[in-house]
Amino acid sequence: QGTQVKDVTIKPDAPGALLLDKHADYIAAYGSKKDDYEYTLSEYLRMSGIYWGLTVMDLMGQLPRMNQQEIVDFIKACQHECGGISASIGHDPHLLYTLSAVQVTSEPVDIKFDRSLLVDPFHTLFGIAGLSLLGDEQIKPVNPVLCMPEDVLQRVGLQPDLLS
Repeated sequence: QGTQVKDVTIKPDAPGALLLDKHADYIAAYGSKKDDYEYTLSEYLRMSGIYWGLTVMDLMGQLPRMNQQEIVDFIKACQHECGGISASIGHDPHLLYTLSAVQVTSEPVDIKFDRSLLVDPFHTLFGIAGLSLLGDEQIKPVNPVLCMPEDVLQRVGLQPDLLS
């Protein structure tokens, strides 16, 4: 098996406890400087980042520090006529970011937007998988285990063993 390689050396004077306040300060301040290089580069992750940021702030008991109105306004600005939600303003709607926005609305944050327009990502995914398994010719074959198109799994060389 070999010797385990240590890629990080923790100094003896390093804090022995998790500094939750420092983590909460960083997350609460993230996005306040809209011109920061890191903020600009992470635009394509914005909606999912909001979900993860809110989740960790809630776990740390720091959720009230988040600017709820700014988050609500951002989500509303990312919702498209088709009901889907994009990663950020000016991006195309996508199932992943729609899911992140739906997850944000499950947080203890008072967010109200037009849910009647939302695409239901779970039923959409299972509907497509079901149509594929029924042999619908308009739908690519979907692997029933991984719920992914078979051609994608073949391209990446992943073929799970199915129980018979």
